[in-house]
Amino acid sequence: MTVATSKKLNFDLPVILFMAIVHGGALFALLPSNFNWVAVGIAVFLHWVTGGLGITLGFHRLLTHRSFQAPKWLEYFLAFCGTMSCQGGVIDWVGMHRLHHLYSDQPSDPHDSNRGFWWSHMGWMLREIPSRDQVDRFTKDIHDDAFYQFLNKQFIPLQLLLALGLYLLGGWPFVVWGVFVRLIAVFHCTWLVNSATHQFGYRTYDSGDHSTNCWWVALLTYGEGWHNNHHAFQHSARHGLQWWEIDLTWMTIQLLQTLGLAKKVKLAEKEG
Repeated sequence: MTVATSKKLNFDLPVILFMAIVHGGALFALLPSNFNWVAVGIAVFLHWVTGGLGITLGFHRLLTHRSFQAPKWLEYFLAFCGTMSCQGGVIDWVGMHRLHHLYSDQPSDPHDSNRGFWWSHMGWMLREIPSRDQVDRFTKDIHDDAFYQFLNKQFIPLQLLLALGLYLLGGWPFVVWGVFVRLIAVFHCTWLVNSATHQFGYRTYDSGDHSTNCWWVALLTYGEGWHNNHHAFQHSARHGLQWWEIDLTWMTIQLLQTLGLAKKVKLAEKEG
């Protein structure tokens, strides 16, 4: 396998430009004319929809690890929510995350934490990582799905449609907070799982890597911060394994179970 973290990696200019635009756009939130509490509320709500329901529940626990089963309409809805986080295409996201688990904290891990906090947080995505070309190997279960192919290719146009809708509803404040501020908040919360939870916190299990349980990342990411637990039991729908390890996404899965919308829920061997 091609080593993912070669010392001579070219910069990925389209990604760098995109990140510059999104972070730059968020700075307009500092203008008093772009502030109102409704716009902030929209940003918080969309953070939960795109980051909580989309990335954490949909992309991660359902699609990447198949920790439970859901009706196809619900699976597609959650995948759509994750796509609106604009973290790349759903097929690419799932493939890269599965690759991370296979080679966690090894040279072929795209965001190998041995290369430092900055690299694992976001530096890796600003480079042309060779392992991106191997995503197809890890996504055979979703790669040929027409809906997922659409989401994988059209995540930026879909974001622009959301921006247009928000503009029509509330002008630039809604766009600045509902798109730019919300995007970078979800970005950095998600990336903390790659960086902070491989550097800070405690370790309950010997998972063969540097993964840790970090309470404050768990609060920011709807339960994803119990990362050492997750690496020890990758297919478990529940990450917070102790009663005090609050896992909002697990609570959501329990609600879906009650409604008959989540079945064949997998748990850690210690619980099963």
